[in-house]
Amino acid sequence: MKISDTKKLAAITAAFFITVTAFSGCSESANSSQTTSSVSQAAKSDIDASIAAEDIDVGYDEESSVGITFSDGSATISGEGATAEGETVTISQAGTYILSGTATNGRIIVSADKSAEIKLIFNGVDITCADNAPLLVSKAKKVYIVLEDGTENVLTDGASYSLGEDDSNTDGAIFSKADLTINGSGTLTVNANYKHGIVSKDDLVITDGNINVTSASTAIEGKDSVKISGGTFNISAGTNGIKSTNTEASDKGFISVTGGTFTVVANNDAFEAETVLSIEGGSFDITTGGGSANASMKSDGTPNSDWQNNMGNGGGGPNGMGRPDDNGNGMGGEPPAMPTADDTGLTIETTANTTTGSDSTDTSDSTSTSAKALKAGSEVNISGGEFKIDSADDSVHSNGNIVIKGGSISAASGDDGMHANGNLTISEGTIDITKSYEGIEGSIVTIDGGTISVVSSDDGINCAGGSDTGSTDRMGADQFSAQEGVELNINGGTVTIDADGDGLDSNGNFTMAGGVVYVCGPTNGGNGALDYNGTATVTGGTLIACGAVGMEEGFGDTSTQYSVLHDLGSTVSANEKLTITDSDGKEILNFTPTKTWQSVVFTSADLKEGETYTITAGSQSETVTIDGIVTSNSTGMSFGGGHGGGPGGGRGF
Repeated sequence: MKISDTKKLAAITAAFFITVTAFSGCSESANSSQTTSSVSQAAKSDIDASIAAEDIDVGYDEESSVGITFSDGSATISGEGATAEGETVTISQAGTYILSGTATNGRIIVSADKSAEIKLIFNGVDITCADNAPLLVSKAKKVYIVLEDGTENVLTDGASYSLGEDDSNTDGAIFSKADLTINGSGTLTVNANYKHGIVSKDDLVITDGNINVTSASTAIEGKDSVKISGGTFNISAGTNGIKSTNTEASDKGFISVTGGTFTVVANNDAFEAETVLSIEGGSFDITTGGGSANASMKSDGTPNSDWQNNMGNGGGGPNGMGRPDDNGNGMGGEPPAMPTADDTGLTIETTANTTTGSDSTDTSDSTSTSAKALKAGSEVNISGGEFKIDSADDSVHSNGNIVIKGGSISAASGDDGMHANGNLTISEGTIDITKSYEGIEGSIVTIDGGTISVVSSDDGINCAGGSDTGSTDRMGADQFSAQEGVELNINGGTVTIDADGDGLDSNGNFTMAGGVVYVCGPTNGGNGALDYNGTATVTGGTLIACGAVGMEEGFGDTSTQYSVLHDLGSTVSANEKLTITDSDGKEILNFTPTKTWQSVVFTSADLKEGETYTITAGSQSETVTIDGIVTSNSTGMSFGGGHGGGPGGGRGF
């Protein structure tokens, strides 16, 4: 077909929109309340996520194109620029090539000038190659794969490759040493039995298409970057789902997603960016490592030694983590000591990809297993999209920072719901962590807005300094150690915590200036609904936090808003409504904890000095008169100061 002016205009308009959205919101507002940590790595503002009009353009001039038809063990070529030897076709000139037919043991090899741009029109082509990549781009400036509307296109490789010196690094069914773009509304199915599915050693751009990849290793990889603006993706990966690997420059090694529909089942990470993972839109259904039922952590804070054995079958190990009322393995009494490497019983699997050539997809052996859903080396930045995540390991993870500016995330995690080695900032969006070991974790956690719900078998929100090393101490474990300079800041939003460890835990300071917070905290006296190691200051907002007596803490006297820490005379049953009323009987606050409790912390702008309030829960009713900025009857070990959450919160004091 010939491209129409309308299609050209549509492509240019779409590319302009993607470019604008890719650069919008790249830097934090000068008024942001986020506190900067020592992590200085690539951020969204450092990457170029724009997509050019030609990456969206699906048009071509059929009359000037070269036709290539596979049939009966050979290939017929009409036009210049390509040659055939049996079912192997070599393209050596720039131009447009229309591919159709079936090859039972064939290949397409692109070996052109480094300045050549080549457009491959997949018009119902089915190529199987038993011992090499069905599509190899060894030399070109850029290659476009256009999936013709209404067509089914299939590329299949064998379980082993026979490689020579010229293609010794080839390890993907589609393997390109040049920039690669995939667009069009047709269907592409890649059966990668050797290793990877779709690989570009430069930039990989996908703007449309129905993409189905089943791979022994990584499904989709762009070394320098992966940019996706649309398409429907069904991925089943032996290791990673979508990956970018460049470690040499801070503006490379990133993944940018602005749209598309994704179903990803991966034994390891679903999305892994060496630097930045930026998601602005799309729909995501992600399962990693067999899902949260195959948890990398038990609920008592020790590794699940069986989790790797169950990654490939979607089943959970016999000791998989769950909420205490699910399996009876709740947190209780003294927090357990962290195991040493010799105690874990973990067997670390080494990947089979040991090629070390400069163009190789895999540059070193893997020494650990990671099964995270969304993972980045420098920053995870989410401003839109809908996510359904079931992960054996962390659901969202960054070795640097996490920035959440929008979107809707529902996650069940076998380890942390969200983990940042650096700062974790939430300003908008909906986050529902239905299962986790620790819910939200970072050195500095700042909540400026959004609706957040967390269920955790240890701490709900944990702030501490350190890193998640994925070491043999615990696969995907959080090796936090207490240090100064960590903070929990709540300035807005609605936060609901159901934690069996500490509800809100900061190894440094806790500051609340706004928002609404509900905490259904621990039922054992070894943890607290609030836990901090420095100071706790409230200047605004509303909080009700219920938990056990023993280690309860309230806000400090440096606050400017009144607060109460009150221990009732006896334990209150689960699902009994708690109300706080003033002397006129007006209800000020209410909350219905889903677990037993005895101690409550509450603060509200409606509290007034000298006023008497009635606390009613179940059959108990007690009064308290505000006699200072902090009012308390607590005799707990930690009133007026914090014992702090040690490594991973409840795992040590």
